[in-house]
Amino acid sequence: MSVNNIPNDGVSPERIKEILLNSKIIAVVGASRNPVKAAYEVPAFLQSKGYKIIPINPIADYIFGEKAYKSLLEIPNDIKVDIVDVFRPSNEVLNVVKETIAKGYKIIWLQEGIYNKEAVELAKAHNIEILWNRCMMKSYKSLLD
Repeated sequence: MSVNNIPNDGVSPERIKEILLNSKIIAVVGASRNPVKAAYEVPAFLQSKGYKIIPINPIADYIFGEKAYKSLLEIPNDIKVDIVDVFRPSNEVLNVVKETIAKGYKIIWLQEGIYNKEAVELAKAHNIEILWNRCMMKSYKSLLD
């Protein structure tokens, strides 16, 4: 599915602003150590705005000065994740949603170009709010900067 054919998630700017203002801890699935990638630039920007970033990357020990975990399932239960921010291909999103359900997290944010209909339906069936095909950094800049 091309980016142009991705349906709109229907989330209002007011709701996005509310999510950004009320969230403090963001688990970034697919966080990168490579500064030229969006999966580095976006979380680094969010960290600079005061969010705690929890990198999810199976081959890194630390990213952004924070301990990295191999999956959402490895995050200690005493850490309350507000948003699961996803930088993985659309065909990998279903597994991320399943891990989000298992952890009891309530918001999933799929970055630009990422959409998986089955994953969206599963998230909604478990009362998880899901946004897709949106850049969290661009949303922050347009609504809060």
